[in-house]
Amino acid sequence: QVQLVESGGGLVQAGGSLTLSCAASGITLSLYDMAWYRQAPGKERELVATTLTGDSANIGDSEKGRFAISRDNAKNTVYLQIYSLKSEDTAVYYCNRDSWPYFPWGQGTQVTVSS
Repeated sequence: QVQLVESGGGLVQAGGSLTLSCAASGITLSLYDMAWYRQAPGKERELVATTLTGDSANIGDSEKGRFAISRDNAKNTVYLQIYSLKSEDTAVYYCNRDSWPYFPWGQGTQVTVSS
């Protein structure tokens, strides 16, 4: 059974940084293109960064320069580093495949940025 467990969120002051982790079980992470998504209150879930099986990464235009995605296939874990946090980064962050069919969604990790 596939399980994705996100962690690392919290309450952070604007300008700070965080590293989010997504631990996967029931799959071999190295076989999949993975992504981080976020969902802000009242908004649709949006994709913010992807990491491909060849270790290349794509960051959304609005997050370039502040977001970094990486993976450790040996640990079956995907990471998202967020720098210079802004209030608009406040959201629940999830990881999953970068396209359908998705794995069961985890509970996400809440990031709250205070100004």
